[in-house]
Amino acid sequence: MVEKTLGEIAAAVGGRLIGDPELRVRGVAGIREAQPGDITFLANARYERYLSETRASAVLCTDGMVAARVALLVVENPYLAFQRVVQLLRPDSYRPPPGVHPTAVVSPSATLGQGASVGPWVVIEDAAVVGDRAILMAGCYVGHQSRIGADTVLYPHVVVREECELGARCIVHPGAVIGADGFGFALDAGRYQKVPQVGNVVVGDDVEIGANTTIDRATTDSTRIGDGTKIDNLVQIGHNVVIGRHCIIVAQVGISGSTELEDYVTLGGQVGLVGHIRIGARAQVAAQSGVSKSVPPGEIVTGYPAMPHRIFRRLHAMFQKLPELFQKIRVLEDRLGRLEREREREAIR
Repeated sequence: MVEKTLGEIAAAVGGRLIGDPELRVRGVAGIREAQPGDITFLANARYERYLSETRASAVLCTDGMVAARVALLVVENPYLAFQRVVQLLRPDSYRPPPGVHPTAVVSPSATLGQGASVGPWVVIEDAAVVGDRAILMAGCYVGHQSRIGADTVLYPHVVVREECELGARCIVHPGAVIGADGFGFALDAGRYQKVPQVGNVVVGDDVEIGANTTIDRATTDSTRIGDGTKIDNLVQIGHNVVIGRHCIIVAQVGISGSTELEDYVTLGGQVGLVGHIRIGARAQVAAQSGVSKSVPPGEIVTGYPAMPHRIFRRLHAMFQKLPELFQKIRVLEDRLGRLEREREREAIR
């Protein structure tokens, strides 16, 4: 267990300490779960009320936070600073040693970089290349002529099919499949015939891919994932999709084939994108939205079909008033009916 003083932590994150610099911290936790000896963070004003309740020894927060009975460490970005503190107090506790496990099957024509770790029951096919210090945990499969970059980590049961490429410092979580066939079929005389998928997947540097995510190989050319992009669990990325740099793709997103995401796009959970559209740089798509046409750069869209968020909010506000409007219409219809019946009686007289 690593312990640090608040003074040491303040120096590491570049923060201003309000409290005892000699106070020792040994753990990290959320503001409601923290115990004495823990450090926590406050990045959202909605949780400020917990400052008076938390049992933490110190709180990372922004400037201007109300006084608290615990030590405060003032930083510009509490969430980012908290991540750095986690790394400081909880460094990687386990790293598989370099070398090849006796049960692994490695082709004689494969290339293993210096310090690479190949775990139990891993299979590495012909002409594959595994970079320096890369880690392949139990049950991974690397297809022929595939490339795994330096310092990349494949957690158990990751599949990287033939001719696919992963850059440096990537993290791929259990069960992900990189390079499965794209969904391509042609109808011929009443039967579907498979269209060969002869492209590959190219993943850039510093990409993280969540558990059970699937990234399909291109029909031809490449499905591409840009540097720094982070992909959550259970995401489906279709063939010939191109994703830019530093995008955020949250769980259960589905991206149909040949769609392009420019840099810094954010897709909320369960978003669905049709094929052959473009999502502009820094655009944001709210959770559970269905996108059926291209989105301009910087736009925020919501709903199904997805529309600019400002319009969606107005329509949603109107939708909530529908029961009231319906009742008013019924009252007006009843009143109009009575007036028409009275006019008919007067006409008869």
